[in-house]
Amino acid sequence: MDFKIRAAKQEDCKEISRMIIELAVFEKMQDQLKISTQELERNGFCSNPRFECQVAEVSEEHKSSQGYTVVGFVLYYYTYSTWMGPTVCMEDLYVMPEYRGKGIGKGLMSKVAQVGKEKECTRLQLTVLDWNTRSLDFYIMKGARDMTASEGWLALRFDGEALDKLAAEAPKD
Repeated sequence: MDFKIRAAKQEDCKEISRMIIELAVFEKMQDQLKISTQELERNGFCSNPRFECQVAEVSEEHKSSQGYTVVGFVLYYYTYSTWMGPTVCMEDLYVMPEYRGKGIGKGLMSKVAQVGKEKECTRLQLTVLDWNTRSLDFYIMKGARDMTASEGWLALRFDGEALDKLAAEAPKD
């Protein structure tokens, strides 16, 4: 099946938002979803975007059973490693179920790697849920290292009340 990977445009945000909801349902975390189409537009398509995104698009003749031609996306951003330098972080990679196994996920991830290399990134980081063995196996097959297993890294997060409390403890200027 032919498909095209291209940089997302602001007008794609409705489709990206739809797929983010599908991903949240798949990950059994839809209750944690707070982002809106408008926030995607504001945060990704401004003078200082907080993320970049690529979409996978199929022709009209291969549109989904629901009529969609945008059938996958990858959202990513940049950070900096004090040990390795510029890093690209893949936040989400999603391909609609009926299009999986056709090279679209690989195409999206490879595009992020290419864009990252063009921006002199030294690595591509991502997280994957421990129960999502299909995705984990895919990433490992493509050459990713499991940092939890090899180096003992754990993912931690401050959010909500914990983030508010920590911020309130900052020294005053």
